[in-house]
Amino acid sequence: DDFKDLGFIDKQKAHVKEAVSKLTARSDSSLAGFVLDMFCTSMIDVAKELGVPYYIFFTSGAAFLGFLFYVQLIHDEQDADLTQFKDSDAELSVPSLANSLPARVLPASMLVKDRFYAFIRIIRGLREAKGIMVNTFMELESHALNSLKDDQSKIPPIYPVGPILKLSNQENDVGPEGSEIIEWLDDQPPSSVVFLCFGSMGGFDMDQAKEIACALEQSRHRFLWSLRRPPPKGKIETSTDYENLQEILPVGFSERTAGMGKVVGWAPQVAILEHPAIGGFVSHCGWNSILESIWFSVPIATWPLYAEQQFNAFTMVTELGLAVEIKMDYKKESEIILSADDIERGIKCVMEHHSEIRKRVKEMSDKSRKALMDDESSSFWLDRLIEDVINNLS
Repeated sequence: DDFKDLGFIDKQKAHVKEAVSKLTARSDSSLAGFVLDMFCTSMIDVAKELGVPYYIFFTSGAAFLGFLFYVQLIHDEQDADLTQFKDSDAELSVPSLANSLPARVLPASMLVKDRFYAFIRIIRGLREAKGIMVNTFMELESHALNSLKDDQSKIPPIYPVGPILKLSNQENDVGPEGSEIIEWLDDQPPSSVVFLCFGSMGGFDMDQAKEIACALEQSRHRFLWSLRRPPPKGKIETSTDYENLQEILPVGFSERTAGMGKVVGWAPQVAILEHPAIGGFVSHCGWNSILESIWFSVPIATWPLYAEQQFNAFTMVTELGLAVEIKMDYKKESEIILSADDIERGIKCVMEHHSEIRKRVKEMSDKSRKALMDDESSSFWLDRLIEDVINNLS
């Protein structure tokens, strides 16, 4: 169950209250408020008991935040729920999106009754926050952020303070396995390597791995492929490394591609995206991965797997024009095998050297770095947030 950990968090409320009370009992400490992840909204009760406001740190994009508020609004005002859109070809008009949203890219977990109602409870908690920090920046999601600002349905102040990234210090972060990968990349020409990596829970079994291998071989592009074992069916767990990658790959693949590619297990994603040899990124479209790819000016070919990643892929391809599509509505639980031809097409498209998308990604990369500078957009909103927090103490 996607929400089994929410009960665990709920059970920690007494412990959190005790720990915070001890901290604030000291004469040199004052409590200005709580900052909560959206899945920790049960801690709202603790903030209320202690008489302080709470803020949300929202780790996805502003368009998805707007979508959540829209979903709760149509549920409360029209008694509508998303489960009616399962396997539907319908399109939704969501204020935080400039384009109609196809039902096929809705998060799978929101198409199941009990999980949908759990989401509604979480979203109501978001609405009551003193403010919501979003890991995005105005130049990336201006339409979504302006729609949230203009919304009349009691949305708290929104603070776009991103991109907030954990950038690597290569010597300390990559470890011995990562060092070998970086050394291999050092020998590749600039922007010549396509990097395939699918997040902490993204893995593939033999049938899909063979299609990816065939696509890479046919594309004739240099590649770095992080191939991992998928979590057990029905389990929310991280992927693990295969004991022997050769057992998963087609016979002779490693020998035929020895001069052009490298297949690994775990990979230090940030250090790899930072490397000048990387020219494209086949990604599951987790929001952090999207922000990292923009920061390092690496175009994405979208292959979403779970959570809100299909929505993120739609945002990147259709709304922002910053990515190419392999399959925008792919869902891991569907067990569909993507063909080598579809994957190859996406790889060739993302690796085009003079494409309009590559140009747009480079421009957005520059804007993402500028947004964090003094007096620029994210710096401005961070200052507003700090002012609001300080005012809580007066």
